[in-house]
Amino acid sequence: MRSLRKFSFCVVIALTLSIILPFAASALTFTPVSGYDDNGKPIPLSLYSESVYMIDLDTKEVLVDINGEQERTPASLTKLMTACVMLDEFEGNKREMKQTYVSAGNEAFDELYGTGASTADIRPYESVNYYELLAALMLPSSCEAANIIAVNMCGSISGFCELMNEKAQSLGMVNSHFSNAHGLFADQNYSSCKDISILCSYLLEKYDVFREVVAMPSYDMEATDYHPDGTSIYNTNYLLNSGTDYYYSYAKGIKTGTLDEAGRCLASYASYDGYNYLLVTMGAPMEKTDADKALGEADPDSLYANDVVYYNCLDHIRLYEWAFNSLSLTDFINPNSEITEAKVEFGDGADYVNLKPAGGFSRLWPDTLSTDQVEKKVIVKDNIVAPVEKGDVLGELQLVYAGETIASVDLVATSKVERSQTAAKLQIAAAFPGSKEFKYAIYAIIMLVVIYTVAYAVYIQFKYMKK
Repeated sequence: MRSLRKFSFCVVIALTLSIILPFAASALTFTPVSGYDDNGKPIPLSLYSESVYMIDLDTKEVLVDINGEQERTPASLTKLMTACVMLDEFEGNKREMKQTYVSAGNEAFDELYGTGASTADIRPYESVNYYELLAALMLPSSCEAANIIAVNMCGSISGFCELMNEKAQSLGMVNSHFSNAHGLFADQNYSSCKDISILCSYLLEKYDVFREVVAMPSYDMEATDYHPDGTSIYNTNYLLNSGTDYYYSYAKGIKTGTLDEAGRCLASYASYDGYNYLLVTMGAPMEKTDADKALGEADPDSLYANDVVYYNCLDHIRLYEWAFNSLSLTDFINPNSEITEAKVEFGDGADYVNLKPAGGFSRLWPDTLSTDQVEKKVIVKDNIVAPVEKGDVLGELQLVYAGETIASVDLVATSKVERSQTAAKLQIAAAFPGSKEFKYAIYAIIMLVVIYTVAYAVYIQFKYMKK
């Protein structure tokens, strides 16, 4: 049995921050559109999935969030965490995974009999290496592969689930709990689209072997005593299969999930023209809708005429088409532009300094929204006193859309302003008559005059009485 390596607390914290912090960008999300009506107004895109979470893989900006944090049955998306725990153990070493063979008996198979669980036809006590277990786990969504991994890596499925939940916690998956390794229905097996997005982002960034496997339309497992000719396995993610109505050439993976309690779920990512998006959906219908049955009857050649419609795949294609066709990286702040000026007191030959952004800001923006709707709110500090150095932060530029601040950039001085000692002294002198100190001085003088006058009067009176 292979023992799991223990990571230090500091490593876990660092890893957690590296994954979570990128998802702390602006909460601004968009409403995908399918086109425009006769009046030129955008038509919201119709989606089948009940929960949707879409991000820009490069910036981690959230683009679409529909019930993204809602706890749902993840079905076989659970296997993504199973793969994660395994890949962490091997540190993504493909060669080591291919050289390490394991098998399992009844402890991995008994609970699966009679459930209709998806399989790669791995048999009890059949020796399979970890690379092929990963392929079986990700492509045909093999439940026995999940249990074989769990039993061999941790001695028991329950012990492996503890590691799954520890990993989820370290990644910041706050709406997730796993009670099995394969995703068959269980009360305490749940996750959210956002959490699965966090998990997928981690796996894609960290492990080349994961990206390789989840992009495979099919794979031929090597021959064994139980399968002398090997076993051909096929990916249930039809976005990758050119022989289906759902093939999408820009899609690169990742994993499907299907249960009556979960609906059709899908995690995928796609790349085109320098843009990279990650999308997780849950809760698409299992059965054809009445409207789509009618479409199928009207057009026998359409995909709606098939017995099964994979609505999860349709949602992903539509959302990717919207993103690739409607979103573009838009510059909102030019780092070289002078935004405003700030008044400077006691400056030597200058009573103001120009301010510019400390850096630029760009983000994906849909062509259905005018950038003119984004307000640039300038805030400059009060009572700025020389000396001022070039680059000193003297203000802030906020971008506000629909009442929400989507970005904030420091405003810095573009030049240096020396302090004028003469101006400072004159300013102090000019301000002195209105100061509290001046009032106290006048009061003191008045009191001294009064005291002197009274004392003098007493003295004169005393002198007169002596005469």
